[in-house]
Amino acid sequence: MTDQHRVDTLGVYGNSLAETPALDELARTGTRFDRWYTPTAICTPARASLLTGQAPFRHKLLANHERNVGYLEDLPDGQYTFPEALRDNGYNCGLIGKWHAGNDKKAAYYGFDGPDLPGWHNPVENEDYLAYLTANGLPPYEISDQIRGTLPNGGPGNLLAARLHQPVEATFEYYLATRAIEMLERYAVDHDHDGKPFFLGLHFFGPHLPYVVPDEYFDKFDPADIELPKSIAETFVGKPPVQKNYSDHWAFDTMPIETSRKLIAIYWGYVTLIDEQIGRVMAAMERLGLTNDTAVFFSCDHGEFTGSHRLHDKGPAMYEDIYRTPGIVRIPGAPAGQVREEFVSLLDCTATFLELAGLDPAPAVDSRSLVPLVSGEHPDWAEDIVCEYHGHHFPIAQRMLRNDRYKLVVNPESVNELYDLQRDPDELNNVFTLPDMARIRESMMQRLYDLLRERGDKFYHWMTTMYDVGGVGYDPSLSGFDDASYSK
Repeated sequence: MTDQHRVDTLGVYGNSLAETPALDELARTGTRFDRWYTPTAICTPARASLLTGQAPFRHKLLANHERNVGYLEDLPDGQYTFPEALRDNGYNCGLIGKWHAGNDKKAAYYGFDGPDLPGWHNPVENEDYLAYLTANGLPPYEISDQIRGTLPNGGPGNLLAARLHQPVEATFEYYLATRAIEMLERYAVDHDHDGKPFFLGLHFFGPHLPYVVPDEYFDKFDPADIELPKSIAETFVGKPPVQKNYSDHWAFDTMPIETSRKLIAIYWGYVTLIDEQIGRVMAAMERLGLTNDTAVFFSCDHGEFTGSHRLHDKGPAMYEDIYRTPGIVRIPGAPAGQVREEFVSLLDCTATFLELAGLDPAPAVDSRSLVPLVSGEHPDWAEDIVCEYHGHHFPIAQRMLRNDRYKLVVNPESVNELYDLQRDPDELNNVFTLPDMARIRESMMQRLYDLLRERGDKFYHWMTTMYDVGGVGYDPSLSGFDDASYSK
């Protein structure tokens, strides 16, 4: 699992310049999902959804600790999680890398082996990492060539990228892969001696910004070869004002376009660094004889703007850049080289893990096993997907409905959005208010409303009074004095 990873950085997803042989090979031997979405484009809520199999509104861990605006900071006591279920059924469970699914309750609380690595980006002062550097005679973390925007007072903005003065063996990514291989070797011994199965998660902190990589990755791709995203022409006309505010927060307009090309080039280099480490782990699996009886998953918590829509990071804009992510699954014995077009979610990994382990489904009503799809079957499957957002840098609630052609985004305090992804794949033109979109707008609003009510997501309540969503079967005023008015 990676963090903040754009789908278009991988060769298997159509990037002809990308250098991602390990993940391309995983897709060649497994199943690539072309419509794999995060339930929400924020680290902690998405990771909590993977743990629980529940949508964020249900598990209620809705914000990252670092920018919490008053939400829960840990899952409640007694919350079902898949690692605890696996542990209870004889599994070794390990997690190497980023946790970020709670503040006080660490990975070990849920039964994971592995070093405690807190935070949102590479914790380069962590004791275990420093011990790794010392044991291998490697130099400490040092950076230069920082890339930042400029704040209104003339000071430097958020760090977006920097050159790392360490050899690749000293990078946090190499360290994580090394620790994962060590744990894989330990688990393989247990598997051989006792028949003990295992789950091992390798969670990289990158390619989340800032993109801090050694020379060979910082300079791997020529910025002149980078084709800028078409949405860099974003004007924010007809869009929720928060998007322009968010662009200002990242000081995008203070950077020349050449800097945007360089940032994308460095980001691709960061992805290459991570792909190489994944390749090391896959080679260790082969060496240990685990390949033929071990399922392998690859995805991320959410995407990254990297200049798209004149934005960086992720946030209050439900564009494909941050909601559609890579998703690759290889299950031994399943057909190789499949490409599936169904709408699936990071949430669905939870139910898939449990089915592969032969365990009963969890009380995770939002998760559906991907095993039939990976096995080449064609079960009935939803023709759309719902995503949600609860705030990050700016506290703001959103819901999204995406189907084959259109995307609806409902913004309670602002303008709503409707995109025709067939005509406008870059989501530059908000057609929500156009008269000829009335039928699409009304049907999708109704569909979203019905799905939210079915799920128990109370976001639907205020929609009752704001939109023509038909009879609701209850009094939306909540007064109880006017039931007859709502019975038709």
